Amino acid sequence: MLIYDELTAAERVLWDAFPEGRWVDLRTGVAEEDDPAGGARWGAARTVRAEVVSALLLGGGDQQPGRVASLRLAGARITGPLDLSGAEISHIVWLKGCRLEHAVSLHSASTRTVRITRSRVPGVDARLARVGGHLDLTGTAVESGRLALINAEVAGELVLNGTRITTTGKWAVFAGGLVMGGGVFCRKGFTTRGGVRLSGAQLPGGLFMQGARLANPHGEALVADSATASVVNLSEGFRAVGTLRLRGARISDLLTLDGATLDGEGTALFGVGMEVGTFDFGLAATPSGAVDLQGARVTALHDRERSWPDEVRLDGLVYGSLRSGGTPRRGDVARRLAWLRRNPGYAPQPYEQLAASYRQAGHDDDARRVLLAKQRHRRTTLNLPGRVWGRLLDAAVGYGYRPWLAALWMGALCLLGSLVFRTRTPVQTKDGEGAPFNAFVYTLDLLFPVGDFGQRGAWHWTGATQWLAYLLVAVGWVLTTTVVAGVSRTLTRN
Repeated sequence: MLIYDELTAAERVLWDAFPEGRWVDLRTGVAEEDDPAGGARWGAARTVRAEVVSALLLGGGDQQPGRVASLRLAGARITGPLDLSGAEISHIVWLKGCRLEHAVSLHSASTRTVRITRSRVPGVDARLARVGGHLDLTGTAVESGRLALINAEVAGELVLNGTRITTTGKWAVFAGGLVMGGGVFCRKGFTTRGGVRLSGAQLPGGLFMQGARLANPHGEALVADSATASVVNLSEGFRAVGTLRLRGARISDLLTLDGATLDGEGTALFGVGMEVGTFDFGLAATPSGAVDLQGARVTALHDRERSWPDEVRLDGLVYGSLRSGGTPRRGDVARRLAWLRRNPGYAPQPYEQLAASYRQAGHDDDARRVLLAKQRHRRTTLNLPGRVWGRLLDAAVGYGYRPWLAALWMGALCLLGSLVFRTRTPVQTKDGEGAPFNAFVYTLDLLFPVGDFGQRGAWHWTGATQWLAYLLVAVGWVLTTTVVAGVSRTLTRN
């Protein structure tokens, strides 16, 4: 039980100001002397015990009619643990430019707005807390501890602009299951030494981390597995040293990494199964690790060529539209096919998805080029007979995507046969029977195995010319078979 007469001068000033919600400012006005980094040297005139703060927030101060009581303290050194676990706090708390010697505990507490700004604190534990306003740590240095918000609920905004969190553990921010009413703002110099964990978080107001720097080498810099958000903004110089993990995340509007840098080992971006409205993947530089987008669904994908590393796992990725550099590009199929070849091994779905995207944009020729490349890639996985047959299909009709090739082959062979057969005299099978010999029609009769123009049975050759006739018959069968196979594949696909 605190006795007013036993309070220090600084504590009495705070006690008297609390009922009216007035600021108590213990700063000197000299920047060097007011820096919380040197707050351990602040004397008794700037020292307030944590138990005095707790007593005021838990109903120890008198209430003034017509005034809103709140605790507003600047430039103080707060000694002792500030433990408000399980408390119901009906007052606004604002600590500005303070140095807290122990971590703040709001575990399972119910509070209004809490602001600890431009201060130094070993850690903030708000697990299971219910914050009826904002939670604001703008410009604060959290040293050797972490910000814990596991299963917490914040009705307003979570503001971490300029906050610096250095932890001795794995996670600088541990906020799995966090439920937000407003946005999460981690901009203007927000840095961590340790990862940020937001698994299963509900962020309807969005996550904004423009220019943030997250460092968790050999681990995850940001984990938002199964999180839901309207917007996730990781742009304007955002940097993650460690994996950016968004497995199963649901982002209804925009996920942007425009101008971001990803330095994860092994996998830089793990977005398996995520669902995104617009995905702006315009990185500032090629990521150091792989990008895994298997099973992801994106309404619109905007990218830059430098955004893709050597390994990109694309099997199952579905997108509605595809833009490069912010504008649609026709004729960039070669670059897109090189992108698909970064997917390990052969998978048909990425080719089919890219072809569908070109068709949707009205670029049918490009779609056919993609599907032809798919068949050529598939051919490399077949056994020797399959590869030989595949090459025949490719040469003859381009697997059905270039049927005009068959016409070229037929035309060239017709010309060859006509020239050769015209210079020699064939032998009539039955004297006096059959139509007169015509070199061009005879060549057509050999090349087309279906139908009879009356030349093939009426005339035959001996010697070397006979072997040319046999060759034309064989090539005719091969061309006809490949045309039928290629066209059948095309019709089946459509």
